[in-house]
Amino acid sequence: MSQARRRSHTSPVPARSECVERIRILLAEVPRMLREIIESAIAGQSDMRIVGAIDTRDRVTAALDRTPADVVIVGLRGSETTATLDSVLYDRPRLKLLAIGAHGRSSFLYELRPYSVPLGDMSPGGLVDAIRASADYLRASGADIIDVGCTPGLPFPALGDVVAELRAADFRVSIDSFDPAEIRTAVAAGAELVLSVNGSNLDAARELAGGNTRVVVIPDFGEGLDTLERNVSALDRWGVPYLIDPVIEPIGFGFMASLERYAEVHRRYPEAAQMMGIGNITELTSADSTGVNALLVAICEEVGVRAVLTTEVIPWARGAVREIDVARRLMHHAVRHRTLPKGVDDRLLTVKDPRILEYSEAELRQLHAAVTDPNFRIFTDREVITVFNHEIFVRGTDIQEIFSRLGVDEAAHAFYLGRELMKARLAITLGKTYRQEGSLAWGYLTPPDDVRSEHVKLTQRKRRGRAEGQADRQAAEGE
Repeated sequence: MSQARRRSHTSPVPARSECVERIRILLAEVPRMLREIIESAIAGQSDMRIVGAIDTRDRVTAALDRTPADVVIVGLRGSETTATLDSVLYDRPRLKLLAIGAHGRSSFLYELRPYSVPLGDMSPGGLVDAIRASADYLRASGADIIDVGCTPGLPFPALGDVVAELRAADFRVSIDSFDPAEIRTAVAAGAELVLSVNGSNLDAARELAGGNTRVVVIPDFGEGLDTLERNVSALDRWGVPYLIDPVIEPIGFGFMASLERYAEVHRRYPEAAQMMGIGNITELTSADSTGVNALLVAICEEVGVRAVLTTEVIPWARGAVREIDVARRLMHHAVRHRTLPKGVDDRLLTVKDPRILEYSEAELRQLHAAVTDPNFRIFTDREVITVFNHEIFVRGTDIQEIFSRLGVDEAAHAFYLGRELMKARLAITLGKTYRQEGSLAWGYLTPPDDVRSEHVKLTQRKRRGRAEGQADRQAAEGE
């Protein structure tokens, strides 16, 4: 089972929310309904947090002095502007000011330059559509459950409505909160999994006895695995189904020790399923997420982890849900059949190809000898690009130098060759098989070939033979 969105619990060493610098947001004179919508939207973003809210914009400067912010969201009345806040922008050049109309149907972003950019519809319906679209994307990518995150200490009045909306659209939902009231609200609206419980809120789990809602149990804050025994025993006694999450930590903050905790839990509770929040690693490690996810899911498969939680916030983690969906099948096959996860499914090989199709120069010259038309054929090996038609045979590594030797001056054909030569150069650089007029292979990211594309035929005149050229020059001299 894979999940998407974010975790919100704290842990003995800095967790994700403490390691990533989050965007600080101050709300100023925002109507209550709009404020609730904004709060619920930001609550689901791991890289943002609301640092304060004030009733009047006149107090913005004082509020920023007390609590620094990166963005100020201001409510507008009627057709008024934010001119009264220009001084705030001049005093804080890095600050951004988001002004939202009274009904949330118009918004503008202001920066120091100054200028404003219309941002479009901010209506409640628009935000609901955005939430559903995000959930649709995650489910299509392979997520089984959509996790709705809450921010500790910040009210989430729309929580029940958000969960109910997702359930009405046939999404499975989990709630990410330690707050008993938020847990009750989400479960009543249809959430089937609670992240998370420990000694601080265990009584909230007792209320779930006899139902189908599961909880994720973690060690007590600042404590080790020994605190799990008491909490797990209580859940067993009450008949509350659970997953155990020993909590994975970012690299540099106890990563290896946290992996050892998963192995230890598997030894202590061999029949219990575990959960791992692998977004703590993919989001906080500057490496392509495909390989990171593959390795983490392999570890999960071997130590009894049956659910993972991930996000797609940082750009290099985009596609993480899809990658995990591929990886979980590959690693399950490998572990179950005691075989290497190799040569079965290559969709996680997004940068380099599993094998390169290449021909020797001798083979290409033999093929060249059989060509009778002026259309160019392009081939690559691990180092060299080869281009030929019935008259020309060119090999090299510099695509500009190669093109200059082809004698092409017809625009459409020049564009075609430029595109193909650039693709050939990219294939050599990354270690890929080049296919003329076909897409390079990018694993699960490979786009379909453009079936509308037609081969561009050479329309310029054929090169004349040497004897024909000499005859023309002699004729010209005779005149």
